[in-house]
Amino acid sequence: MSKSAARLHPDGKMRCPWPGEDPFYVAYHDTEWGVPEYDDRALYEKLILDGFQAGLSWITILRKRDNFRRAFDDFRPEKIARYDAKKIHALMNDAGIVRNRAKIDGAIASAKSYLDIMEKGPGFSKLLWDFVDGRPKISRFKTTASVPASTPVSVKVSKELSSRGFKFVGPTIVYAFMQATGMVNDHLVTCFCHENCGQKRRTPRLKAK
Repeated sequence: MSKSAARLHPDGKMRCPWPGEDPFYVAYHDTEWGVPEYDDRALYEKLILDGFQAGLSWITILRKRDNFRRAFDDFRPEKIARYDAKKIHALMNDAGIVRNRAKIDGAIASAKSYLDIMEKGPGFSKLLWDFVDGRPKISRFKTTASVPASTPVSVKVSKELSSRGFKFVGPTIVYAFMQATGMVNDHLVTCFCHENCGQKRRTPRLKAK
């Protein structure tokens, strides 16, 4: 069987091949990846984490996600937008995250852009989801080799976000973000998640304040 085709796991379920047998990664594949996310703040968090992933593997970021959440004030844009030199220095000395000055600066710039969208309209979630008419685009790929790295829509989203001041939002990063947040359903058709991930509902991680 091709390495890019869905794999049968010991629990009897067919899954996309990319999480392998890693229980941590398999859980992410089963419960998060491709499940539609409509929460503004959660979308900002995922976009920033995808930016930090650039040049690295997603599992590396996923394993550090709790550290990132602690270091970045649970990815609350209103806090990140006010980070000063002292906070940036602390982040650059935090071994629990990816210490990249350009990406840290990018998270701050993106937080300011996010707040602008939230204050002046249309809202971050609506801005993003309007590119796919408010509902997931369902793909029917049989192998991961068929899945594109970017699409015309991710190029449009990338240009829109860049024009608004977001950083690390190239078309490939944006497409990975769209896959993860369920804007597109790129689970392989033979993966058990393909049929039901659009019906799943995410539980908000943070209560609104």
